[in-house]
Formats: sequence, structure tokens, C-alpha cells
Amino acid sequence: MPSTFGTSSSAWDDLGARGLEDPRRDAHGGHHRLAHSLSPAIHNAAFAALDLDWAYVPLPVAPGAASGAVAGLRTLGFAGANVTMPHKSDVADVMDTLTDDARRLHAVNTVLIGEDTTGHNTDTPGFDRFLRRDAGFDPAARSALVFGAGGAARACALALARAAASRITVVARDPASTTDLVLALDGLSSELVITPFEDAAATPADLVVNATPLGADGEELPLPPIDESTLVVDLLYHPAVTPMQATARERGAAVFGGLGLLLHQAALSFELWTGQPAPLEVMSAAAVASIAERS
Repeated sequence: MPSTFGTSSSAWDDLGARGLEDPRRDAHGGHHRLAHSLSPAIHNAAFAALDLDWAYVPLPVAPGAASGAVAGLRTLGFAGANVTMPHKSDVADVMDTLTDDARRLHAVNTVLIGEDTTGHNTDTPGFDRFLRRDAGFDPAARSALVFGAGGAARACALALARAAASRITVVARDPASTTDLVLALDGLSSELVITPFEDAAATPADLVVNATPLGADGEELPLPPIDESTLVVDLLYHPAVTPMQATARERGAAVFGGLGLLLHQAALSFELWTGQPAPLEVMSAAAVASIAERS
């Protein structure tokens, strides 16, 4: 359960920096994921900008050990944590309280530690905030096509359903993989349609979202009809331009990568922990600089 920030106590910050970032602690690939995370750079820049004596440190945790990790954070006096895969569902199981988004998704990406632990999922409101503030898109009464049925797709679909999208079409290779997504949207008014990849190109939509890894290595997606009235969002932020983004731009669509969602969900986490507005411009600059360093 990585990418955890410490309290303002320098004792805990020192412990986190020296003792919990050892790659030998995780033999299951978690440290590799943490090593590529932009979150420490984003949050530490934000803490510095607001002159907060806090630190955000990556803590590799082996699969299956999330419960013990949460208990350890409480014991050590941490104020909260972010959670990455594969721990999001396991952490949801051990929270004292879950927000409705975290409950519907059965996934926690942000933990707030006080007298009790509260599990949040900031991906759903982060996606909504990104759509409205960055893309200028109101999902109400609009149609959406979402590639994928995993955690990111579920969070985006829930955001769209909460915003009263008229129809959400989920493109999945295996319809059985959409069970959790269907449950997450239970009781909400948006029409939900599940379709295979081969039918995606014939499904027009106002918004097209790629919530799969496809495109990271040059893969093409079967895009629906796209023109200047379409918004296309590829949640990948590396490479900087994916084949989906390039094709959509050629057809005149408004196109965004995944950095916006990353920043807005991080900003919401920051605000939960600190009670202060997130310095989004500072966080964005830190993310862009980190991406440039790794390119």
C-alpha cells in the first residue's frame, strides 16, 4: 500500500525515508510500480508550496499484507495514505468507514487516519472535476464510450453515472469482467450498455475514454465516429501522445491525456489530508517535470 505521506513529525518522516523504501521488502513487483509513481513528487511539491512540514514517502507492501500495513500506519502516527493496486480492495475491507464511492467501487485509493480510518476513492470525483474544469464537458444527458472494465473504468463510469450521463457504453473483451462495474452503477439512472471490442467502432458517443493500457506500446483502439464535437480522453500519460490521441486529433476532436485525472484525484486526496485547497498549478508543474526527467 504505497505512496504514503507521513505526519509533520520528523521522527516518522525519517523512519519512512530510511526504513520503508527498500525494494527487498516486496518481491511481487510493487516496488517497480512505486519507482514509477509521480505521486511523491506531486505531493511533496504541494506540501512545500504551502510550507507544511509533511512528507510523502513510498512504502512497498507485499500483496495480502494490506491489513497489517494499515495497522502499522496508525501505530506510527501517519495522517493518511494513498493506495495503489493490488491493495485497493483489501484496504476497503479493513476501513472503519467507507465513502459511498469507495463502497460502490469496493476500492480505496485514499485513507484518512484519525480516531477511525476512513476509506475514500478520489478517482470518481477527480474524473468529474477534470471533465468540468479542464475539458469544459458536462456529462449530463450526454453519451459516453469507455474502453475497459477495470478499476479506472469503473471509477470513470461511476462519475459519469453520478453526473446523469444518458448512456454509458462499456467496451470489454470479456463481458464477465464487467460484473463489478455493473454493481457499482446499481440504482443510478444512466443506461448501461456492454459491448465487445469488435462493435465499438459502430457506437457513436459524445465522450470516448480509454481506461485500458492499450496504446502504451503503440496499440490501436477501434474508435467510433469522431469529429470536432467529440471529447476524447486517454487515461495514459506515457507516451505523451498515444495512437488513439493522434487519430482523434486528426479527426478534429478535443483530446486530453491522463495527467488531468491524476492531478485532480491527487488534489482531492491532498485536501482531505490537510484541509487546505490544493496548489494545483504547483502539483501540475511537479508532475510535468518528473515525466520529462523520465523520458
